[in-house]
Amino acid sequence: MAKSYDAKDLVVLEGLDAVRLRPGMYIGSTGPKGVHHILWEIVDNAIDEITNGYGDKISVTLHSDGSCTVEDNGRGIPVDIHPQYKVSGAELIFTKLHAGGKFDSHNYNYSGGLHGVGASVTNALSEYLTACIYRDGNEYSIKFHTTTDSKGKVHGGVVEQKLTLVGKTKKTGSKITFLPDKRIFLDNRLDGQTIKRRLKELAFLNTGLEIIFTDENTGVSKNYKYAGGLNDFIQYLNEAKTVLFSQPIYIEAENDRLKMSASIQYTDSYTESFFSYVNNIPTIDGGTHEMGFKSGLTRAMNDVARKQGLLKEKDDNLLGEDYREGISAVLSIKMRDIEFEGQTKTKLGNPEVKSIVETMVVKELTRLFDRKENAKLASIILDKAKGAAKVRLAAKKAKELTRQKNSIENSSLVGKLAQCTGRKAEQNELFIVEGDSAGGSAKQARDRSFQAILPLKGKPLNAEKKRLDQVLANEEIRTIIASLGTGIGEDFDISSLKFHKVIILSDADQDGAHIRAILLTFFFRYMKELILNGNVYIGLPPLYKVQKRDNIEYVYSDKELPEVLSRFGKGYSIQRYKGLGEMNPDQLWDTTMDPDKRTLVRVGVDDVANAEMLITTLMGSDIDARKEYLSMYVDFNKEDSFLKFESGK
Repeated sequence: MAKSYDAKDLVVLEGLDAVRLRPGMYIGSTGPKGVHHILWEIVDNAIDEITNGYGDKISVTLHSDGSCTVEDNGRGIPVDIHPQYKVSGAELIFTKLHAGGKFDSHNYNYSGGLHGVGASVTNALSEYLTACIYRDGNEYSIKFHTTTDSKGKVHGGVVEQKLTLVGKTKKTGSKITFLPDKRIFLDNRLDGQTIKRRLKELAFLNTGLEIIFTDENTGVSKNYKYAGGLNDFIQYLNEAKTVLFSQPIYIEAENDRLKMSASIQYTDSYTESFFSYVNNIPTIDGGTHEMGFKSGLTRAMNDVARKQGLLKEKDDNLLGEDYREGISAVLSIKMRDIEFEGQTKTKLGNPEVKSIVETMVVKELTRLFDRKENAKLASIILDKAKGAAKVRLAAKKAKELTRQKNSIENSSLVGKLAQCTGRKAEQNELFIVEGDSAGGSAKQARDRSFQAILPLKGKPLNAEKKRLDQVLANEEIRTIIASLGTGIGEDFDISSLKFHKVIILSDADQDGAHIRAILLTFFFRYMKELILNGNVYIGLPPLYKVQKRDNIEYVYSDKELPEVLSRFGKGYSIQRYKGLGEMNPDQLWDTTMDPDKRTLVRVGVDDVANAEMLITTLMGSDIDARKEYLSMYVDFNKEDSFLKFESGK
């Protein structure tokens, strides 16, 4: 019998209840990225004050109880009574989803928080939030908390104390303290290292801004302030690289719609490192501003090449990818009326921005390279680009060879790839498995309706140290490319991906870790969208099998082993797996491949600039830089990870 569906069946979520019910809609996830997102919403509000000329200092304090305080010396949140809602401006901002001063250009010319949900979402997803406001010679306080009603329903962001006058003060600005709600987040702890990296980035992006970070858990306090702005940022990013010229190229331009600034430096590497921001928000998925910058760079450099006679009349123009080989660039845009694609603001969508930025870049680079003193600088870039063009042509032949040799239908690949029978890419999984022995077990263990197996005979090439044509000459790499079906680099097309879960399955030892690092480096350099889109995973095979009669338990880390052994008492047997090949197909399925039992690590990047530095340092050719990093940051006696991840099936 069909259930009735009437108006009485409709549920209306009042206030901030909608945020708590579907937090992922507002902050992306309830994992590590999400818990830091609610901090960035408050920090972004403080940055917006400074960007628009109000104040010059921000302090962020991570407290030992897990709460965090953000203070700025801007104008302070409005405290007067709103004429329509009859509550203070402070209460309105923290309790209404679409309330704020950023929906027109009257108070903020440039803002990263145009959706108007930042502070209220942070409030909704916190156990408590307190705001101290310094404005017009007075100090005010307002408090919110999460509470449970008589029916047992939890409500977040409820007013605990209305806006109250505390006393007189000479300060201006706002101070927000909040504690992420452990009922919402898988882990409500904020990470000091993650916070430091983002605050340092913000200081680079805002010349003259002083940011003070204090971590009460470690007793460390850091002060970030950079007079060189984006140029300092580029030099910081390239510390572990060999640069082709010491002083970065800096350009800036402005019209009535936007401000554009960029810093460029070339290195001897073979890939591009590009970082873009809109109103201080990192746009890791790019957008129209990136498109405009890249096309402007190509146009300008081809014009310069012809003026200097490095390209003859009969020569074809070089391509954008030629001019971007080895480039490190930071692009920062500040503008009004932003159209981000999605609430988490990772891609700029304004179509008109492309032509504006392209015109600015062409004009400023042309002006710069028309000066005689910059002729040598232009020559360095053009020589690098001409070398890249030769490699591109060689790589094109290698790609064509790859398509011929390693198409899915080709017998040479069929012998390696155990294809699945399913044709729905969103349901299919590709296990990239270390070794023929483990590959054989995985082929027997899998569910062939949706799981494909690709065994690797040896270690793939480290893509960080090689040119594209050299990467494509590696048989293991070619096989991976052909199996995924997306192409690589400029030809990459994620819509052609044949498996929406690409799972790296290697032994739980040093060699296995090295293979994971090599594969992740390749994906980051040549298929970055796979990682940014959340398609890459790491499988977690067990380290131990503990058995006592018919009771069997698999243990996935040395840390949890003592607890498991204590539960078994005496009379147990223990097996240490040295490799995947030691596991029979049933064991491999039960522990590592069964979607109902396994644990996968989804590989993600919260901070692309930091990931760039880590890969350059750890996988590049500078041995001294690698040793220095490891000695400073890695404790080999402690279980840790460079990856931000969320567990899943």
